[in-house]
Amino acid sequence: QVQLVESGGGLVQAGGSLRLSCAASGRTFNNYAMGWFRQAPGKEREFVAAISINGGGTAYADSVKGRFTISRDNAKNAVYLQMNSLKPEDTAVYSCAADLDVWRLRRGVPEYWGQGTQVTVSS
Repeated sequence: QVQLVESGGGLVQAGGSLRLSCAASGRTFNNYAMGWFRQAPGKEREFVAAISINGGGTAYADSVKGRFTISRDNAKNAVYLQMNSLKPEDTAVYSCAADLDVWRLRRGVPEYWGQGTQVTVSS
């Protein structure tokens, strides 16, 4: 089992920044690809970003490319999402995810999910 706990969400004005954190515990963290997803009210959950086991590979949704940065610290069992130039359409519950298979994670069916943290961007 891998337990994932997100933090760092909140209310921010458009153009502002937030940094989300995801703390992992349980099985060996650095065996897992990690990712972030989000779900806005009335919408399906969507992929935001993913990072490979060693952090050498990253991927982003087109809607956040150039504004969001995913990173990980394997020594701290943590993954982060730096969100800059936030827009009202970024408002959603952001969830951390983990899987041994990065492609399964990117398809939105990872083995482990966090409980999510709310991000609200006001205009």
